[in-house]
Amino acid sequence: MKLPRRKFLHLAAGAAALPAVSRSAGAQSARPVRIVVGFPPGGPNDIHARLIGAWLSERLGQPFVIDNRPGAGGNIGTEAVINAPSDGYTLLLVPLSSAINATLYNKLNFNFIRDIAPVAAISRSVMVMVLHPSVPAKTVPELIAYAKANPGKLNMASPGIGTGPHMAGELFKMMTGVNMIHVPYRGSAPMQTALPGGQVEFAFDGMSSSIEHIRAGKLRALAVTTGTRSEALSDLSTVGDFVPGYEASSWFGIGAPRNTATEIVDKLNKEINAGLADPKIKARLADLGVTVFSGSPADFGKLIADETEMWGKVIRAANIKAE
Repeated sequence: MKLPRRKFLHLAAGAAALPAVSRSAGAQSARPVRIVVGFPPGGPNDIHARLIGAWLSERLGQPFVIDNRPGAGGNIGTEAVINAPSDGYTLLLVPLSSAINATLYNKLNFNFIRDIAPVAAISRSVMVMVLHPSVPAKTVPELIAYAKANPGKLNMASPGIGTGPHMAGELFKMMTGVNMIHVPYRGSAPMQTALPGGQVEFAFDGMSSSIEHIRAGKLRALAVTTGTRSEALSDLSTVGDFVPGYEASSWFGIGAPRNTATEIVDKLNKEINAGLADPKIKARLADLGVTVFSGSPADFGKLIADETEMWGKVIRAANIKAE
Protein backbone atom coordinates (compact mmCIF):
# COMPACT_ATOMS: atom_id res chain seq x y z
CA MET A 1 0.00 0.00 0.00
CA LYS A 2 1.40 3.35 -1.02
CA LEU A 3 -0.03 6.77 -0.31
CA PRO A 4 0.25 9.98 -2.33
CA ARG A 5 3.35 11.96 -1.42
CA ARG A 6 1.39 14.82 0.15
CA LYS A 7 -0.50 12.36 2.35
CA PHE A 8 2.77 10.67 3.37
CA LEU A 9 4.37 13.97 4.32
CA HIS A 10 1.32 14.83 6.42
CA LEU A 11 1.39 11.49 8.24
CA ALA A 12 5.16 11.53 8.69
CA ALA A 13 4.92 15.01 10.17
CA GLY A 14 2.22 13.72 12.49
CA ALA A 15 4.46 10.89 13.62
CA ALA A 16 7.32 13.29 14.21
CA ALA A 17 5.04 15.51 16.29
CA LEU A 18 4.61 12.74 18.85
CA PRO A 19 7.21 12.90 21.63
CA ALA A 20 10.34 11.33 20.15
CA VAL A 21 11.96 10.65 23.52
CA SER A 22 10.95 10.97 27.12
CA ARG A 23 11.41 14.42 28.61
CA SER A 24 13.15 12.96 31.63
CA ALA A 25 16.85 13.66 31.94
CA GLY A 26 17.61 9.98 32.32
CA ALA A 27 16.19 9.22 28.88
CA GLN A 28 18.73 11.48 27.22
CA SER A 29 21.60 9.21 28.25
CA ALA A 30 19.72 5.90 27.97
CA ARG A 31 20.86 3.39 25.39
CA PRO A 32 18.60 3.71 22.32
CA VAL A 33 16.43 0.86 21.09
CA ARG A 34 16.53 0.34 17.30
CA ILE A 35 13.43 -0.52 15.32
CA VAL A 36 14.74 -1.89 12.03
CA VAL A 37 12.53 -1.25 8.99
CA GLY A 38 13.32 -3.27 5.87
CA PHE A 39 12.00 -0.55 3.57
CA PRO A 40 12.87 3.08 2.73
CA PRO A 41 11.67 6.04 4.81
CA GLY A 42 8.27 7.53 4.08
CA GLY A 43 6.20 4.43 3.39
CA PRO A 44 3.62 2.64 5.57
CA ASN A 45 6.30 0.41 7.15
CA ASP A 46 8.34 3.44 8.20
CA ILE A 47 5.34 5.42 9.47
CA HIS A 48 4.11 2.48 11.58
CA ALA A 49 7.57 2.13 13.13
CA ARG A 50 7.82 5.84 13.92
CA LEU A 51 4.39 6.01 15.51
CA ILE A 52 5.08 3.02 17.75
CA GLY A 53 8.67 4.10 18.44
CA ALA A 54 7.58 7.56 19.58
CA TRP A 55 4.95 6.05 21.86
CA LEU A 56 7.40 3.58 23.41
CA SER A 57 9.98 6.34 23.93
CA GLU A 58 7.52 8.32 26.00
CA ARG A 59 6.19 5.33 27.94
CA LEU A 60 9.51 3.65 28.69
CA GLY A 61 11.70 6.74 29.12
CA GLN A 62 14.40 5.93 26.58
CA PRO A 63 15.05 6.73 22.92
CA PHE A 64 13.65 4.51 20.17
CA VAL A 65 15.31 5.16 16.81
CA ILE A 66 14.27 3.98 13.36
CA ASP A 67 16.92 2.15 11.32
CA ASN A 68 15.88 1.82 7.66
CA ARG A 69 17.58 -1.16 5.97
CA PRO A 70 15.81 -1.47 2.59
CA GLY A 71 16.43 -4.25 0.09
CA ALA A 72 15.38 -7.74 -1.02
CA GLY A 73 11.74 -7.23 -0.08
CA GLY A 74 12.61 -6.53 3.55
CA ASN A 75 14.97 -9.50 3.95
CA ILE A 76 18.06 -7.33 4.55
CA GLY A 77 16.43 -5.67 7.54
CA THR A 78 15.16 -8.99 8.86
CA GLU A 79 18.62 -10.55 8.71
CA ALA A 80 20.10 -7.56 10.56
CA VAL A 81 17.70 -8.15 13.45
CA ILE A 82 18.19 -11.91 13.48
CA ASN A 83 21.94 -11.39 13.83
CA ALA A 84 21.55 -8.80 16.61
CA PRO A 85 21.84 -9.65 20.31
CA SER A 86 18.63 -10.83 21.98
CA ASP A 87 18.77 -8.09 24.59
CA GLY A 88 15.67 -6.06 23.71
CA TYR A 89 17.63 -3.23 22.09
CA THR A 90 16.90 -4.31 18.50
CA LEU A 91 13.38 -4.79 17.16
CA LEU A 92 11.90 -5.41 13.72
CA LEU A 93 8.90 -3.83 12.04
CA VAL A 94 7.18 -6.97 10.70
CA PRO A 95 4.90 -6.58 7.64
CA LEU A 96 2.89 -9.08 5.59
CA SER A 97 5.87 -9.48 3.26
CA SER A 98 7.74 -11.33 6.02
CA ALA A 99 5.24 -14.18 5.75
CA ILE A 100 5.28 -14.10 1.95
CA ASN A 101 9.08 -14.02 1.66
CA ALA A 102 9.43 -17.28 3.57
CA THR A 103 8.32 -19.13 0.42
CA LEU A 104 8.93 -16.53 -2.28
CA TYR A 105 12.70 -16.60 -1.77
CA ASN A 106 14.37 -19.98 -2.22
CA LYS A 107 17.61 -19.27 -0.37
CA LEU A 108 17.19 -17.24 2.80
CA ASN A 109 19.81 -17.24 5.53
CA PHE A 110 17.11 -17.51 8.17
CA ASN A 111 13.80 -19.12 9.05
CA PHE A 112 11.51 -16.25 9.99
CA ILE A 113 9.17 -18.19 12.27
CA ARG A 114 12.10 -19.78 14.10
CA ASP A 115 14.41 -16.76 14.26
CA ILE A 116 12.05 -13.85 15.04
CA ALA A 117 10.09 -13.72 18.29
CA PRO A 118 6.65 -12.15 17.81
CA VAL A 119 6.08 -9.19 20.12
CA ALA A 120 2.83 -7.50 19.10
CA ALA A 121 0.60 -6.88 16.14
CA ILE A 122 -0.13 -3.24 15.31
CA SER A 123 -2.64 -2.95 12.51
CA ARG A 124 -4.52 -4.72 9.77
CA SER A 125 -5.72 -3.15 6.54
CA VAL A 126 -8.20 -3.90 3.82
CA MET A 127 -7.41 -4.27 0.14
CA VAL A 128 -10.00 -3.44 -2.48
CA MET A 129 -10.74 -5.10 -5.83
CA VAL A 130 -10.79 -2.38 -8.50
CA LEU A 131 -11.65 -2.45 -12.18
CA HIS A 132 -11.25 0.01 -15.06
CA PRO A 133 -14.73 1.25 -16.07
CA SER A 134 -14.22 -0.02 -19.64
CA VAL A 135 -14.69 -3.59 -18.40
CA PRO A 136 -18.41 -4.51 -18.52
CA ALA A 137 -18.61 -6.02 -15.04
CA LYS A 138 -20.21 -4.37 -12.03
CA THR A 139 -20.09 -7.22 -9.52
CA VAL A 140 -17.64 -9.96 -8.56
CA PRO A 141 -19.76 -12.70 -10.22
CA GLU A 142 -19.94 -10.64 -13.41
CA LEU A 143 -16.17 -10.17 -13.38
CA ILE A 144 -15.60 -13.91 -12.93
CA ALA A 145 -18.01 -14.67 -15.79
CA TYR A 146 -16.37 -12.08 -18.04
CA ALA A 147 -12.85 -13.35 -17.27
CA LYS A 148 -13.87 -16.96 -17.96
CA ALA A 149 -15.51 -15.95 -21.25
CA ASN A 150 -12.35 -14.01 -22.22
CA PRO A 151 -9.40 -16.06 -20.90
CA GLY A 152 -6.13 -14.13 -20.91
CA LYS A 153 -7.78 -10.90 -22.05
CA LEU A 154 -7.76 -9.12 -18.69
CA ASN A 155 -4.50 -7.75 -17.30
CA MET A 156 -4.12 -7.93 -13.51
CA ALA A 157 -1.80 -5.21 -12.23
CA SER A 158 0.14 -5.33 -8.97
CA PRO A 159 2.71 -3.13 -7.18
CA GLY A 160 5.29 -5.88 -7.73
CA ILE A 161 5.90 -9.61 -7.63
CA GLY A 162 5.26 -11.04 -4.18
CA THR A 163 3.51 -7.96 -2.80
CA GLY A 164 0.31 -8.30 -0.80
CA PRO A 165 -1.92 -7.12 -3.67
CA HIS A 166 -0.21 -9.57 -6.04
CA MET A 167 -0.83 -12.40 -3.60
CA ALA A 168 -4.46 -11.32 -3.14
CA GLY A 169 -4.89 -11.46 -6.92
CA GLU A 170 -3.24 -14.85 -7.26
CA LEU A 171 -5.44 -16.23 -4.48
CA PHE A 172 -8.50 -14.91 -6.32
CA LYS A 173 -7.34 -16.50 -9.59
CA MET A 174 -6.65 -19.81 -7.86
CA MET A 175 -10.01 -19.93 -6.05
CA THR A 176 -12.11 -18.90 -9.08
CA GLY A 177 -10.17 -20.56 -11.92
CA VAL A 178 -9.96 -17.36 -13.98
CA ASN A 179 -7.06 -16.70 -16.34
CA MET A 180 -5.62 -13.19 -16.12
CA ILE A 181 -2.20 -11.88 -17.17
CA HIS A 182 -0.16 -10.53 -14.25
CA VAL A 183 1.46 -7.14 -14.94
CA PRO A 184 3.79 -6.14 -12.07
CA TYR A 185 4.76 -2.49 -11.54
CA ARG A 186 7.46 -1.02 -9.34
CA GLY A 187 5.18 0.14 -6.59
CA SER A 188 1.59 1.21 -6.15
CA ALA A 189 2.08 4.75 -7.54
CA PRO A 190 2.92 3.71 -11.13
CA MET A 191 0.20 1.06 -10.99
CA GLN A 192 -2.32 3.69 -9.92
CA THR A 193 -1.31 5.76 -12.95
CA ALA A 194 -1.69 2.90 -15.41
CA LEU A 195 -4.95 1.52 -14.01
CA PRO A 196 -7.15 4.64 -14.30
CA GLY A 197 -5.50 5.28 -17.68
CA GLY A 198 -6.70 1.93 -18.99
CA GLN A 199 -3.27 0.40 -19.64
CA VAL A 200 -4.38 -2.43 -17.33
CA GLU A 201 -7.89 -3.40 -16.34
CA PHE A 202 -7.90 -5.03 -12.92
CA ALA A 203 -6.07 -5.02 -9.59
CA PHE A 204 -6.18 -5.44 -5.87
CA ASP A 205 -4.63 -2.58 -3.91
CA GLY A 206 -4.65 -0.81 -0.59
CA MET A 207 -7.76 1.21 0.16
CA SER A 208 -5.84 4.45 0.65
CA SER A 209 -4.15 4.14 -2.75
CA SER A 210 -7.39 3.60 -4.65
CA ILE A 211 -10.12 5.42 -2.79
CA GLU A 212 -9.75 8.82 -4.52
CA HIS A 213 -9.86 7.17 -7.96
CA ILE A 214 -12.93 5.22 -6.85
CA ARG A 215 -14.71 8.33 -5.62
CA ALA A 216 -13.81 10.18 -8.83
CA GLY A 217 -15.27 7.36 -10.96
CA LYS A 218 -11.92 6.55 -12.56
CA LEU A 219 -11.99 3.06 -11.05
CA ARG A 220 -14.91 0.79 -10.21
CA ALA A 221 -14.68 -0.89 -6.81
CA LEU A 222 -16.22 -4.35 -6.72
CA ALA A 223 -15.40 -5.71 -3.25
CA VAL A 224 -13.02 -5.65 -0.30
CA THR A 225 -10.72 -8.53 0.60
CA THR A 226 -11.30 -8.76 4.34
CA GLY A 227 -13.83 -10.97 6.08
CA THR A 228 -16.00 -7.99 7.00
CA ARG A 229 -16.99 -4.82 5.17
CA SER A 230 -14.88 -1.66 5.36
CA GLU A 231 -16.15 1.46 7.11
CA ALA A 232 -14.57 3.62 4.39
CA LEU A 233 -16.62 1.97 1.62
CA SER A 234 -19.42 0.39 3.61
CA ASP A 235 -21.60 -0.30 0.56
CA LEU A 236 -19.03 -2.73 -0.87
CA SER A 237 -19.47 -6.46 -0.37
CA THR A 238 -16.55 -8.70 0.54
CA VAL A 239 -14.95 -10.99 -2.02
CA GLY A 240 -15.81 -13.83 0.35
CA ASP A 241 -19.52 -13.11 -0.14
CA PHE A 242 -19.12 -14.54 -3.66
CA VAL A 243 -15.98 -16.68 -3.31
CA PRO A 244 -16.51 -18.65 -0.07
CA GLY A 245 -13.41 -18.75 2.10
CA TYR A 246 -11.61 -15.91 0.37
CA GLU A 247 -9.91 -13.46 2.73
CA ALA A 248 -6.73 -11.38 2.48
CA SER A 249 -5.34 -8.34 4.23
CA SER A 250 -2.14 -6.45 4.89
CA TRP A 251 -0.80 -6.18 8.44
CA PHE A 252 2.07 -4.85 10.55
CA GLY A 253 3.60 -5.78 13.87
CA ILE A 254 6.79 -5.80 15.94
CA GLY A 255 9.25 -8.67 16.35
CA ALA A 256 12.54 -9.27 18.16
CA PRO A 257 15.48 -11.68 17.82
CA ARG A 258 14.67 -15.18 19.04
CA ASN A 259 15.61 -15.90 22.64
CA THR A 260 14.70 -12.37 23.67
CA ALA A 261 13.63 -12.67 27.31
CA THR A 262 9.93 -13.29 27.87
CA GLU A 263 9.70 -10.40 30.34
CA ILE A 264 11.05 -8.00 27.68
CA VAL A 265 8.60 -9.27 25.06
CA ASP A 266 5.68 -9.09 27.49
CA LYS A 267 6.61 -5.55 28.60
CA LEU A 268 6.81 -4.33 25.00
CA ASN A 269 3.55 -6.08 24.14
CA LYS A 270 1.79 -4.41 27.06
CA GLU A 271 3.04 -0.95 26.13
CA ILE A 272 2.31 -1.34 22.41
CA ASN A 273 -1.24 -2.48 23.18
CA ALA A 274 -1.62 0.56 25.45
CA GLY A 275 -0.56 2.73 22.53
CA LEU A 276 -3.05 1.07 20.21
CA ALA A 277 -5.80 1.97 22.69
CA ASP A 278 -4.73 5.63 22.69
CA PRO A 279 -7.11 7.86 20.65
CA LYS A 280 -4.25 9.78 19.00
CA ILE A 281 -2.49 6.62 17.80
CA LYS A 282 -5.80 5.15 16.61
CA ALA A 283 -6.51 8.35 14.67
CA ARG A 284 -3.08 8.34 13.03
CA LEU A 285 -3.53 4.71 11.99
CA ALA A 286 -6.99 5.52 10.65
CA ASP A 287 -5.34 8.20 8.48
CA LEU A 288 -3.27 5.40 6.97
CA GLY A 289 -6.43 3.50 6.11
CA VAL A 290 -5.76 0.74 8.65
CA THR A 291 -7.42 -0.47 11.83
CA VAL A 292 -5.86 -1.34 15.18
CA PHE A 293 -5.04 -5.03 15.57
CA SER A 294 -3.87 -5.77 19.09
CA GLY A 295 -3.26 -9.02 20.95
CA SER A 296 -0.72 -11.16 22.77
CA PRO A 297 2.68 -12.26 21.39
CA ALA A 298 1.13 -15.71 20.85
CA ASP A 299 -1.71 -14.16 18.85
CA PHE A 300 0.76 -12.39 16.58
CA GLY A 301 2.85 -15.53 16.25
CA LYS A 302 -0.21 -17.50 15.14
CA LEU A 303 -1.05 -14.85 12.55
CA ILE A 304 2.49 -15.03 11.12
CA ALA A 305 2.42 -18.84 11.02
CA ASP A 306 -1.05 -19.00 9.45
CA GLU A 307 -0.22 -16.38 6.82
CA THR A 308 3.12 -18.04 6.01
CA GLU A 309 1.33 -21.33 5.39
CA MET A 310 -1.49 -19.79 3.34
CA TRP A 311 0.67 -17.64 1.07
CA GLY A 312 3.19 -20.45 0.72
CA LYS A 313 0.47 -22.60 -0.85
CA VAL A 314 -0.46 -19.80 -3.26
CA ILE A 315 3.15 -19.14 -4.26
CA ARG A 316 3.84 -22.81 -4.92
CA ALA A 317 0.57 -23.35 -6.80
CA ALA A 318 1.15 -20.31 -9.04
CA ASN A 319 4.93 -21.00 -9.30
CA ILE A 320 5.77 -17.41 -8.35
CA LYS A 321 9.47 -16.51 -8.25
CA ALA A 322 11.11 -13.47 -6.68
CA GLU A 323 12.46 -10.86 -9.08
